[in-house]
Amino acid sequence: MTELTVVLLLVVFATLVATGARHWRIPAPSLLVVVGVLIGLLPWVPDVQVAPEVISVVVLPPLLYASAEEIPWRELRVVWRPVTVLAFGLVLASAAAVGVVASAVTPLSPTMAFVLGAVLASTDPVAVTALGRKIALPPRIQVLVQSESLFNDATSLVLFKVAVGTAVAAHAVTLPAAGREFLLLGGGGALVGGAVAAVVALIRRRTEDPILETVIALVTPYASYVLAEDLHTSGVTAVVVAGVVLGSTGHRLTNATIRLQVHAVYGTVVFVLESVVFAVIGLELPQLVGQLAPDERTWPLGLLAVAATVIAVRLLGVLPLSAVMQRRRGNGPVTWRIPAVVSWAGTRGVMPLAAALSIPLAADGGGPLPHRPLVLVLTAGVVVFTLVLQGFTLAPVVRWSGIALEPEHTAREEARARAGLAKAGLSCLDDLEAAEAAPTPVLDQLRRGLLARLDQADADRGDDTAPSHWASATTYRALRRTVIAAESAQLQRLYADNHISDTTRRRLQRSLDLEEAGLGDG
Repeated sequence: MTELTVVLLLVVFATLVATGARHWRIPAPSLLVVVGVLIGLLPWVPDVQVAPEVISVVVLPPLLYASAEEIPWRELRVVWRPVTVLAFGLVLASAAAVGVVASAVTPLSPTMAFVLGAVLASTDPVAVTALGRKIALPPRIQVLVQSESLFNDATSLVLFKVAVGTAVAAHAVTLPAAGREFLLLGGGGALVGGAVAAVVALIRRRTEDPILETVIALVTPYASYVLAEDLHTSGVTAVVVAGVVLGSTGHRLTNATIRLQVHAVYGTVVFVLESVVFAVIGLELPQLVGQLAPDERTWPLGLLAVAATVIAVRLLGVLPLSAVMQRRRGNGPVTWRIPAVVSWAGTRGVMPLAAALSIPLAADGGGPLPHRPLVLVLTAGVVVFTLVLQGFTLAPVVRWSGIALEPEHTAREEARARAGLAKAGLSCLDDLEAAEAAPTPVLDQLRRGLLARLDQADADRGDDTAPSHWASATTYRALRRTVIAAESAQLQRLYADNHISDTTRRRLQRSLDLEEAGLGDG
């Protein structure tokens, strides 16, 4: 088979498995890596080798951007303290612990063990976001887990560069040099991401072309990443910052039709890339095992030890931090429920694999970098291990903890918000009627539809009484758009006043967008 045929078959295979995971309501990343490993063990399956540039440049930026766009700025401001502690302290502790354990139970030298620790130090935003979409966590907990996985990458990337530099050049890196590297990567990446977001927002405010808007949405993460990397800063941080900024302001930059189109296109791209990349992780593990040297055949023991260390360090780091924060807030007795969920949500995924694949093949002396294949096997193995163990059990842990939002809670919040939007629409109609700005029959038709919503009747009931005259229909659509604008403004006020969550805001905004797009261009 040609490489193109293999790629097409891989896309079809990954899409089918991910679709089945959605149908069976199980985590798609976990199922994809399991099926990928099983297929990779078959003798007639061709080797699937993906260059690190393909993952880091082609796959990661849109997935990171999509994850960052889902983070509401309001909740992020609330959880920035624990996110900062986890993104710095826990990453450093994880890297050190994995390095010590790996050097003790595997043939890795201390420097290569530290490289492994740096690779596995941070949680993966792509995996965390993909696993968290199906779990009804409270908004603050979801944002905490997702934000930590996005922002701890700058720390782990600095550690990784320091570790690789030590292993390749065989010289130690001083603490001041590492600090300067971190400021350059993290701070520079944040500045680049903010600048790209500002330019993109300026362009989007001045265009209403759906095709151009869609192209801009697809290009934005790549522009952020490539520009930051060319400036020797963190492309990951740049993409994350651009995604958070534009995700919090995007609803004000475009109209309903464009938002729906961009959402559909981007959702398709993210679905395909996520499906393929997690399938590739599973497929590559058996191939990487086959490349090991004879003295590296004890890798299963090292894999179990490193995976256990990764999970244990996270548990031991999150539990005390949560206890301190709960005591400081003084909200009753200390509970284990939230830290247990936060700890168990720390899976590894695409980011560690991309970092491991980018490890140089040779040292500065020209010889091969010792035990590089073993680092790749242990990285891929820990990724598969955490995706399977934590991925399949995260939902039961959340249910066992009792912190998951019940469907009735979300339904009640959404019902209250819909009632508030209908009242805002009725108030808008009253103002139009008082100003004699529209015909009374058309106002009455719109009013009946809004009153039907308040009575929990069919939301489309107002369409049944839509006027049949062309002139009246045109007036009706114009007034309905005015009412939808009033409802959208009320929706933003409800969110700004903390009456609804970001999830409810996005869902209702999509409903309003669908309603507005259904009016047509007339």
